[in-house]
Amino acid sequence: MGDRHRAQAEKFLRNSEKDENKRIQCLNWAEQSSRQSVLYDFTNDENWRLLIQIKVLIGDKPGIHAVIEDLFLILGRDPERLRTLQEVDLLDHGVDLVNAAFEVDPLDPELWYHNVASDEGRFEEFSERIKRLDLRDPRTNIVFGRRIERLYTAGRHDEFIPLARRIVAQRPQNHEAWIGLGRLHERREEYDEAWLCYDQAQTHFPSRPVRDEYRERMDARLDGERKSWKIPDISTREIFLTRMESLATPESSNQIALEIEDDDTEVSEVGESEQDRLKRMLDEGEIQAALFLARRLVTSGEEWAQAYYDSAMEQLQ
Repeated sequence: MGDRHRAQAEKFLRNSEKDENKRIQCLNWAEQSSRQSVLYDFTNDENWRLLIQIKVLIGDKPGIHAVIEDLFLILGRDPERLRTLQEVDLLDHGVDLVNAAFEVDPLDPELWYHNVASDEGRFEEFSERIKRLDLRDPRTNIVFGRRIERLYTAGRHDEFIPLARRIVAQRPQNHEAWIGLGRLHERREEYDEAWLCYDQAQTHFPSRPVRDEYRERMDARLDGERKSWKIPDISTREIFLTRMESLATPESSNQIALEIEDDDTEVSEVGESEQDRLKRMLDEGEIQAALFLARRLVTSGEEWAQAYYDSAMEQLQ
């Protein structure tokens, strides 16, 4: 459908060049069709390029800003990119901004792998930059998830795993991603890590009991020569949940929070309680981080945190 709407938009755009009297009408029709192409397929950069081109021809500066802002959201809300929206004339440079963004961040996973992941320097820069990106939007999670799948299929598992953890931490309700990560750990005989991933998957999708099935597989594999395996203890689970909590929020957001705290002269010397921290996280929309924190507290026996965990789970649905 995305290609179909883009073809329709291109037809209206050509018609606008043929008849000056109907130029504005044709451009408006082209804009409507182009918006539909992005709506149906946000992973095709050609849909975005055409929409920006039409917006520039119409002279719709607020519309250009809105489209580029939405694109930058899908590309991870890079703070440096967002600042450029306030610093340039979008009618003159909107198209250049979009082209530059796609040069660094191709939406097509094959093109991304060829241009970015296959270049040692660019991949290293990407791996550092992703730490400050906001991947919580479902469209963002899809784009980045498809990219790192190419690492997986290429056998680059050591590079895939840390990136996959960050992506799934920022969208923990993606049970399929947890299952995929769990299977990889299982094949690598990283059994505790596999169980922790399967546990998250089954928590978010109880009707698919992958954690229980994994336990059955582990029990069945005992042949008298291998050591028995037990599910991870509380300490191991707490370490895992603490790690996921730290990955659930972009480093740029954490830095802003620290700066605000440093500027607040009223901060108590005692510090923020875990309960106050959970309340703040939920109030500020840090649902994913709050989920992992609450789960860790419940795991360690803090029953009062169950209500916060349930609230975070409900908000993620």
